[in-house]
Amino acid sequence: MTKPSLPELLHAAVTAVGGTERPGQAAMAEAVAEAIDTSAHLLVQAGTGTGKSLGYLVPALAHGERVVVATATLALQRQLVERDLPRTVEALHPLLRRRPEFAMLKGRSNYLCLHRLHEGMPQDEEEGLFDQFEAAAPTSRLGQDLLRMRDWADETETGDRDDLTPGVSDRAWSQVSVSSRECLGASKCAYGQECFAELARERAKLADVVVTNHALLAIDAIEGAPVLPQHEVLIVDEAHELVSRVTGVATGELTPGQVNRAVRRAAKLVDEKAADALQTAAETFERLMELALPGRLEEIPEDLAYALMALRDAARTVITALGNTRDRSVQDEDVVRKQAMASVESVHTVAERIANGSEWDVVWYERHDRFGASLRVAPLSVAGLLREKLFEDRSVTLTSATLKLGGDFNGVGASLGLAPEGTGGDEVPQWKGVDVGSPFDYRKQGILYVARHLNTPGREGSRTDMLDELAELVEAAGGRTLGLFSSMRAAQAAAEELRVRLDLPILLQGEETLGELIKGFAADPRTCLFGTLSLWQGVDVPGPSSQLVVMDRVPFPRPDDPLMSARQKAVEEAGGNGFMAVAATHAALLMAQGAGRLVRATGDKGVVAVLDPRLATARYGSYLRSSLPDFWYTTDRNQVRKSLAAIDAAARADGM
Repeated sequence: MTKPSLPELLHAAVTAVGGTERPGQAAMAEAVAEAIDTSAHLLVQAGTGTGKSLGYLVPALAHGERVVVATATLALQRQLVERDLPRTVEALHPLLRRRPEFAMLKGRSNYLCLHRLHEGMPQDEEEGLFDQFEAAAPTSRLGQDLLRMRDWADETETGDRDDLTPGVSDRAWSQVSVSSRECLGASKCAYGQECFAELARERAKLADVVVTNHALLAIDAIEGAPVLPQHEVLIVDEAHELVSRVTGVATGELTPGQVNRAVRRAAKLVDEKAADALQTAAETFERLMELALPGRLEEIPEDLAYALMALRDAARTVITALGNTRDRSVQDEDVVRKQAMASVESVHTVAERIANGSEWDVVWYERHDRFGASLRVAPLSVAGLLREKLFEDRSVTLTSATLKLGGDFNGVGASLGLAPEGTGGDEVPQWKGVDVGSPFDYRKQGILYVARHLNTPGREGSRTDMLDELAELVEAAGGRTLGLFSSMRAAQAAAEELRVRLDLPILLQGEETLGELIKGFAADPRTCLFGTLSLWQGVDVPGPSSQLVVMDRVPFPRPDDPLMSARQKAVEEAGGNGFMAVAATHAALLMAQGAGRLVRATGDKGVVAVLDPRLATARYGSYLRSSLPDFWYTTDRNQVRKSLAAIDAAARADGM
């Protein structure tokens, strides 16, 4: 029997999921197949509605060797594992004459720990373990969640937190899960044979396609201890998120609470001298943190350097002592010791990293109203790390609806450690960028309106003219508005103002769970939804409920953001344009994602309104506009009001 062609396989898969074949999807599948066959690297921009998941899954399944697919969001992981992969495998099985296996793999703390569930968890204040089920009042929310999880543990096949519905709070989940550092290891654990995390790893080793997340991919690359099974092909979906997720994994934090917790956990397991030294170092660090002012530390102050070295040295002594001593009077000593070791190692790692003062790290203080001060350290850039760890020994395809910024892939490529397209040699990975377009006719379906007449937004203070403009636009649209704001304060101010001015329901992020807010927004076309960052890229509401997407300002990073300003300064010191490379790229990516909320289906029509004149007047405005979908562009406020009113009237006539 002849080998089935890629178009045949794609046709079978699209039919199985009830979709429509699109030229962009076929072009993407061909490009991915070629990259896999030639062990090449590929960046693919595939607009909303292209069907990009099948565009990479079909060539991945046809390949026959193991492929890892990494995504940023839980929603896409679930879609792949629960919908796209089962149907695609079923459709391709007769053509491939084999049934590819697939599995989901996440970090250990995402799985229920049977040891912690059945044996209890270490108690900081007392020796041994305590039963969290006994400790929590059965009538409390925490107690009810714990009891529900105990029942669920007998039913679930995966132990995956995301399969527990309804979900539970982070606090409840922490009572029944462990980090990789706290885990006893399957060989030492009484529940090792049944461990959900170990079973997930075993399934992944047997699978042709392993679906994971960006964070686990980053851990696999950074920490050197392989978490993912061996593979020669990696596909990164939602790739515009990769740099920030890798940065998050590579960021360390020290807080007084965390250090004191490490002291409490270790104190009963080591000799008094070692425990006292760590306690003294912790007290010195806590006193310094009480005086800490938010902002970047370009040089580590002398008193902080001494405090960190004292913490590092005391933690190292405790780690050695924990490894050498045994105290059989402590109930379930291995578990208590493992948790103490994890806490102290975490303190040691971060204290040592900051004390060593690498020129490639950025260090800063943060202060939180509820949690107090923290000391943070993050890499100045993850480009070198990604170039070295991500693109070695495997073919990598990165895809998203927003990878081309300012008309080419080089901005995103640079953030991933790649040289400009078409250049590179033995040391630098070669790659190709492909834009397969979108099935939507953006010029006919959408308008990009820039409120050129408004005042330029300042850093602080009310924007009365912006709120007036917003109210008029929302009224003309009859509701149907997704408001994307650069800060929570701005979103709250707009919601409060419009609730007074307009007789329309205004939902505000933070007043309900994101899922409930989006459900409420989609259910009633007159409703508006206002919020910040997660709404810029997390909302998929096709149809008449979202016909006006408003951005209050160009979303540049805050000038006092320590990491972004450090990155900008580093580019400038190297002779580049720091503003364009960092701030404008960040804004372009967010705006492209935000504008992508408008047209989600072929029948959608509406307006993206940017209430910041700089998009029309500033020199960088053309770069930002060229990063957005090709909407019809105007600065005519009267024209836009008429268009919104007409779209609203048409939707009402259709009974929506």
